[in-house]
Amino acid sequence: MRVQARRAGALLGGLMFPAMSMADWTLNMSPGVTGTSNEIFDLHMTILWICVIIGVVVFGIMFWSIFAHRKSRDPDRKPANFHENTLVEILWTVIPLVILVVMAIPATATLVDMYDTTEAEIDIKVTGYQWRWKYDYIDEEFGYFSNISTSDDEIYNRTEKGENYLLDVDNPMVIPTNTRVRLLLTANDVIHSWWVPAFGLKKDAIPGFINEIWTQVDEPGIYRGQCTELCGIKHGFMPVVVKAVPREEYDAWINEQTAAAQAEAELTEKDWTMAELMERGEKAYASACAACHQPDGTGAPPAFPALKGSQMALEDMQGHIDIVVNGSSGTAMQAFGDQLSEVDLAAVITYERNAWGNDTGEMVTPKEIFDYKNQE
Repeated sequence: MRVQARRAGALLGGLMFPAMSMADWTLNMSPGVTGTSNEIFDLHMTILWICVIIGVVVFGIMFWSIFAHRKSRDPDRKPANFHENTLVEILWTVIPLVILVVMAIPATATLVDMYDTTEAEIDIKVTGYQWRWKYDYIDEEFGYFSNISTSDDEIYNRTEKGENYLLDVDNPMVIPTNTRVRLLLTANDVIHSWWVPAFGLKKDAIPGFINEIWTQVDEPGIYRGQCTELCGIKHGFMPVVVKAVPREEYDAWINEQTAAAQAEAELTEKDWTMAELMERGEKAYASACAACHQPDGTGAPPAFPALKGSQMALEDMQGHIDIVVNGSSGTAMQAFGDQLSEVDLAAVITYERNAWGNDTGEMVTPKEIFDYKNQE
């Protein structure tokens, strides 16, 4: 009885104070910020009102019939017989057909427009990884990874959750406004799905296949989405963030990224110190490795073995380099040779061999990683 009373009290409180109990109460789709999303919204509203009219007519006739022809009004009256009435059968066949055609014409036009990826000015390859996205700007010949930036303190309730909890990333995809952008979607490991509600876009990223979608954003701003395909234990930690900026700002950003990519390539020849590699390796480990092997290196055996105190991290240098660069077939260990730069590969291996008390004193240089990859 006490449990039932508490439940009744909670329900009554929710009914009396709806503003407090419903943080974001909405009953409809939002129009979005692209032509495609607005077409989808208009199509949704058109079909919704057609369904409302059908519902009102059908239920109106049904309730009127129940009320006007109820047996209590005339117990001796015999009901009308519509069996094998040619006119009625023609009407209830033709009318639904006309309704379906009326709905199909705008729906088909919208679908044709959604799948037409021609005449794009910018091509971006979007690759899904467990559990992050990579954006390669094909015409500009540079790319980068986009990782969730929500802190562990927020995730594990050690601090207050931010406004964009689980929807913030370190490197959003940047596109110019008023420009047709084509996205080429694929995946490196399992099936992912790239979704931004405000764009009206959702497309699967499948290993070995290239799917195409396009968008044109007219309003500058930051737009958020998520991976919507169950892709593993960190599926809920794989947000999508797109930053739309004016064309002049986009061109300046492209120049900055191109220069940064060139500078990154030149770092392979730099003489690195242990402290520099450890600092960079800690960041690379947090973004690429900590999800499986844990921030403290203890792992989650047996699927994700511990690195802290492991024989490989303490002794087998060549084996350590090989498994990070090439992965391990038949296990969850990915190949990071194409995901991380030579500098980050060297830094993360150095970090794993000297963090959490491993303290081997050994360091791997980017030049060694470069030479190792060229020997394969």
